[in-house]
Amino acid sequence: MAVPKKRTSAARRDKRRSHLALTPVNVSICDQCGAYTRSHRACPECGYYKGRIVVKQREK
Repeated sequence: MAVPKKRTSAARRDKRRSHLALTPVNVSICDQCGAYTRSHRACPECGYYKGRIVVKQREK
């Protein structure tokens, strides 16, 4: 059975995990209502996407 000869340092261990980091979500501001929305998605507040309504919102 193979056994490691030397202990793996924290820096070497963390280099293997460099691709596991989370990236922040890209947000933009809605042109209609000014709310923060994710890119290429309809606004969750007003339902607009690219200047036209695509999701009908319920009345509050």
